[in-house]
Amino acid sequence: MQGKQIQVLIPGKSARRRAHGTRRDFLKLSAAAAAGTAWGIGPGAHLLGQTPRGNSSPISIPVTFTNIRQQAGLTFRQDSTESAEKYYLETMGTGVGWIDYDQDGLMDLYFVQSAATQVYKPPRPLHSALYHNNGDGTFTQVTAKAGVGGEGHYGQGVAVGDYDNDGYPDLYVTGYDSAMLYHNNGDGTFTDVTAKAGVADAGQWSTSAAWFDYDKDGWLDLVVCNYIDWSPKNNLWCGEHRPGYRAYCHPDNYHGQHIALYHNNHDGTFTDVSLKSGVGKPEAKGMGVVTADFNNDGWPDIAIANDTWPNFLFINQRDGTFKDVSFISGIAASEDGRYEAGMGIDAADLFGNGWFDIYITHLDFELSRLYRNNGDGTFDDDTYPSGIGNTAILLSGVAMKFMDYDNDGWDDILQLNGAMVDNIRLYHTEVHYKEPMLMYRNLGHGKFAKVSKYLGPDFNHPVAGRGLAVADFDNDGDLDIVTNDRGDFPELLRNDGGNSNHWLTVRLIGTRSNRDGNGSSLRLTSEGFTQVRQSKGGMSYMSAQDPRIHFGLGQRRKIDSLAVAWPSGHVDTLADVPINQIIVVKEGAGIVPGPK
Repeated sequence: MQGKQIQVLIPGKSARRRAHGTRRDFLKLSAAAAAGTAWGIGPGAHLLGQTPRGNSSPISIPVTFTNIRQQAGLTFRQDSTESAEKYYLETMGTGVGWIDYDQDGLMDLYFVQSAATQVYKPPRPLHSALYHNNGDGTFTQVTAKAGVGGEGHYGQGVAVGDYDNDGYPDLYVTGYDSAMLYHNNGDGTFTDVTAKAGVADAGQWSTSAAWFDYDKDGWLDLVVCNYIDWSPKNNLWCGEHRPGYRAYCHPDNYHGQHIALYHNNHDGTFTDVSLKSGVGKPEAKGMGVVTADFNNDGWPDIAIANDTWPNFLFINQRDGTFKDVSFISGIAASEDGRYEAGMGIDAADLFGNGWFDIYITHLDFELSRLYRNNGDGTFDDDTYPSGIGNTAILLSGVAMKFMDYDNDGWDDILQLNGAMVDNIRLYHTEVHYKEPMLMYRNLGHGKFAKVSKYLGPDFNHPVAGRGLAVADFDNDGDLDIVTNDRGDFPELLRNDGGNSNHWLTVRLIGTRSNRDGNGSSLRLTSEGFTQVRQSKGGMSYMSAQDPRIHFGLGQRRKIDSLAVAWPSGHVDTLADVPINQIIVVKEGAGIVPGPK
């Protein structure tokens, strides 16, 4: 823990609930702000400040990411199940998730593992792994006690959410041929309730998933990405027919599957509403998912990154159905009309105008795409205008996450890379299988500069990256990174220096809304600088993020107000909010004491 200063996370009692409103009032204000008319400013102005900050320097404060995996006690190693048969399944990797399973205020870790196949028998049984955060920079494996190993299940991804509103987050683990739902018993153990709940997704190849309350009934529903109709029986030979040149196949060789949507029945069971809702109608090759409110109507929508297939955008119709606007929105393809290898995805307000934009990663010789939300139901491919362009054209973007790594108040882009084909250099000598991560720093209003080289050697260490999740695991006020790398140990990258700027982290507790507060929108104003954040579902690639909402404040020392618009329609408006703390906001009660 050298170089880190631990901050106390218990909120001060001086913070209080000042006023209540309705979500309608909040949305009117947010929509006005998005149109540039809030707070008396004219068209074209921004929530986050009157003018973009200067772009003279690509960094603001020194930040280094340090890999502390060994000293933290993380001994998990992902097994790629690699074989000479080049099963398509092998190249996917597995995800990783942050989950405070015991609700002690510290984010614990869950690594998803693969399993034996018809042509690969591991030297020892494989299982996923749950690590308890000890609060001192170390973790203890508690998989057996918790009962979440999933031995024999070829896992893929993980989604975390409190689906029964009992105060303890549950685990949904996607995988090949089936998925698993672990109910958190609240005593450090979990129970496999997949069959009872009806969310096995049997016969499908599920990848990413997201918990979200699409009908705003106060209970989390579940959307699941399914990939392609591959099996050992239809495994093809791809690549050249000479020693060492066999390669993993292209997804175009297989038909896609369909997205699944499960409605929460409030009794521990779910109903498959995939077709009824419209989400499951189009053929898909789903890899990444994020749920967020893209049209500022207060209802969560669904964006999905598809592999060499049109990306999806489903807009919530507020009647249990979704409208497929993938093509008319502009996110289905790149600006030049190509369907690229979509994998990782996230959404955030990158331009400071109150509308959530989308970033999707792609493989080498394609471009990872930034889609700018125009606020009228359409998006523009802003990859080149943003400054990202082809700066990483030789890298294969797998996972990504928006994160304010330097706490300056602007969301930056973190991208985890790694080629899908392990013998890629036989085909493209300028491309490597293991690749370094990328960080694009937001210079203001959606202009970005690549700053990876400034973040230390551990950040730039080449890996075959797959799962990626972000959390403030040591509660010191800056965001840390964990990866799950194919066939290797993970990386736990501690952020050293990000808390030189001020910050605030908010944990939500819903009462009328779902317990997680998923779908809430938060608006923070600090010395005239306003940010909008949402409590989203999914994100990244097959991974689960810290559910707490993090705000960087730069050098601002005072929060003018914090408004939380809950899915129920209630709005809590808070004053006297402390900085450099983790606070807990309960729907209707304001700031309440948190775990010690």
